[in-house]
Amino acid sequence: MKPNVCSFDIHCQRCPRLSQFLRDVREEYPEYYGRPVPPFGTKQPELLIVGLAPGMHGANATGRPFTGDYAGILLYETLHKFGFSNKPVSESVNDGLKLKNCRITNAVKCLPPQNKPTTEEVNICNALLRDELDALKKLRVVLVLGLVAHKALLKACDVKIKDFPFGHGECTQLPDGRWLLSSYHCSKYNTSTKRLTESMFHDIFRQAQKLLRKKA
Repeated sequence: MKPNVCSFDIHCQRCPRLSQFLRDVREEYPEYYGRPVPPFGTKQPELLIVGLAPGMHGANATGRPFTGDYAGILLYETLHKFGFSNKPVSESVNDGLKLKNCRITNAVKCLPPQNKPTTEEVNICNALLRDELDALKKLRVVLVLGLVAHKALLKACDVKIKDFPFGHGECTQLPDGRWLLSSYHCSKYNTSTKRLTESMFHDIFRQAQKLLRKKA
């Protein structure tokens, strides 16, 4: 049977810069997880959320996407509000939180310096995202958070970026029939500047729910 994420490797070192950076971070923070961060959630969901990359003191520290950093506060509160999780707060991999019909992954699985992966690093890690999409047979809606995740998702689907421009709230159907829904990233910068408000983010999830209720 094909695994859910057939090429994910916790010991991956395909990106030299990221591998060295993680080694340096583990020396400075030996208590941190400090490795490629695996996807989290339902094994065969209908909703997949794609973020950018682990944060230094968030997923890189805890080993779970969007856990331990500011960006995860709004995301997990919203997931709970709309019935995609059993708890509104994600604190650690052992906190008992479970996602419902939802999975969270990142375009880049390793912490990048200054939260900025290079184009080459995004492209190298794209094989993992492609494998994940292939393995998620029940997937119907992909919610991308930010432009980098948007571009990575389109590359993994072998479609041209110019045909699917990024925009907050934009929704379009991919050639394989799955829906692509785009949102600004729920980063501290975006939420503190009100580029993304709680209401705007909630509207995105209302849209996702409507798409999931559509007949396949």
